[in-house]
Amino acid sequence: MADAADLQLQVPAGAEWGPAFDAAGATGAWIATIPAAEREKSDAYFEGGYWIEAWGALITVAIAWILLETRLSARLRDFAERRARKPFRQTLLYAAGFMLAIGILGLPWTLYTDFFREHQYGMSNQTLGAFLGERAISLALGIALGAIAIAGLYAIIRRVRERWVPWATAATAVFLLFMIMVFPVFIAPLFNDYRSLPAGELRDSILALAHDNGIPADDVYWYDASKQTRRISANVSGIAHTTRIALNDNLLNGTSEPEIRAVMAHEMGHYVLNHSLWIPLSTALMLGIGYWVVNRSFGAIRARRGGRWGVRDIADPAGLPLALAIFAVVMLLLTPVSNGIVRIAENQADAFGLDAAREPQGFASVAMRLSSYRKIEPGRVEECVFYDHPSGRTRVMRAMRWLAEHPPQSR
Repeated sequence: MADAADLQLQVPAGAEWGPAFDAAGATGAWIATIPAAEREKSDAYFEGGYWIEAWGALITVAIAWILLETRLSARLRDFAERRARKPFRQTLLYAAGFMLAIGILGLPWTLYTDFFREHQYGMSNQTLGAFLGERAISLALGIALGAIAIAGLYAIIRRVRERWVPWATAATAVFLLFMIMVFPVFIAPLFNDYRSLPAGELRDSILALAHDNGIPADDVYWYDASKQTRRISANVSGIAHTTRIALNDNLLNGTSEPEIRAVMAHEMGHYVLNHSLWIPLSTALMLGIGYWVVNRSFGAIRARRGGRWGVRDIADPAGLPLALAIFAVVMLLLTPVSNGIVRIAENQADAFGLDAAREPQGFASVAMRLSSYRKIEPGRVEECVFYDHPSGRTRVMRAMRWLAEHPPQSR
């Protein structure tokens, strides 16, 4: 393991503090550190993601159409009804088969987006075998958790009928909060090894940041993300007793201490500002919009095609592919809203992190490192629609303005 203290932060000459310091000029100096060829590559990667979102929704619709037109969904429901007596267990069995079918039919697209494309742009370190192994774990988790969630939603629909949307939205919010609570302790370790960061100046510095900001943690973990990706990352995840501070080994071994402090302070900002609560709640409200559209449109579509598909009504789990198709289109159309919600949180965490760590140059340097897979300078509309994080230019400009307002001699 490399020592972050041995890595020095490299600040470009035009961004160094001095009597003539200019935030705009310093921002330009940081951006100029990225070679043109690398910028073209990262721009192509990020812009391709716009199309991937659209194609992902269309492929979801296509898979749903296959399940309906072949009556595979109806046959799966009939099988579940023969094997179980109670409606909840029938839906649970159906949902498990449905999740398995979705995983298998969607695998070619997943292979392209998450494996071959990631290797094409130099983002992934995984072998195909390791990737497929992790996908198998993800599919098993998806079947187990997804089946319970789907069975729960259909139980609500059967119980309250046309009033199911607000109840389902509330249940979704509870489920999302539950997942945030259990993820760091029970799910994340299935994919990576988490180990305590060795005692030393870096660990003490991170814990001091945490304690100064009221975060209940007495340890810092690092995990072996380099076996999967070349990206740097960290998080302060969980709720209450499941709170965990963690950074990946790419960040730990490849960046300087000011950069690590900047990243960790940003992640602590998410925790202190309760983003782990209000982002899931906001997400649940957005999903509630999707539920409402499904509720409004399902009946009309079923009236025209339901007989062919073997779908009885909205409480029939055989209609889940139709609900999923409608839902996928709605969520695609709401992408600017969902991105905006997250981007607001990221901006708030950026501001918090700068005040907490007081490492503007480290923050700017990290923003440039992230440029390997994020377009640095999007147009204003492009950033509002497609970005769930502030752009590299936005982040560096914030850091340089913070530096101008908090000169070194005043700290």
